[in-house]
Amino acid sequence: MTASLYTNVSDDPLNIQEAYDFVSDPAHGAVDVFIGAVRNHHEGNPVTGITYDIHETLAVKEFQEIGFEAQNIWEGIKIYLAHFKGKLGVGGISVIIAVSSAHRAESFEACRYIIEELKKRAPVWKQEHYEHGNSEWLPGHSLRAQAERIEEQLLPKKKSGGCGNGACGCGGRK
Repeated sequence: MTASLYTNVSDDPLNIQEAYDFVSDPAHGAVDVFIGAVRNHHEGNPVTGITYDIHETLAVKEFQEIGFEAQNIWEGIKIYLAHFKGKLGVGGISVIIAVSSAHRAESFEACRYIIEELKKRAPVWKQEHYEHGNSEWLPGHSLRAQAERIEEQLLPKKKSGGCGNGACGCGGRK
């Protein structure tokens, strides 16, 4: 967390006022807020709630990365990004993203960028609970892509040509 970026995963209810207070800035004339809430239906099924399971350490790291990316695109913005972990009923707030900037275009664009990237990249899984008593885990984030990205960063760069037997990671190609 920095003075201009707050990220969190919480099993306590998310607080809209806290988000606004964090991004509030006398130099900023615009605040855009995205609130994700549990809806009462999905693909024709009546929903009673959702359980959010989150890999907290990786999620906060990814939230920060997304926030820093947004700040590099839209200079001078302040960002608040929090996601709920646990079970929520219909109407419960699952995610809050608040962005402030000097002008409205930047805050709108940055807020949209952040939620779209979060949906693609954050290790967050949803289990929907239905009126008829069943529950279902929805297709969502896979840690495979993130693991591959981390592996690429940690492993030494592979030399072209390879060793021929796969020991260097070349897959047995020369």
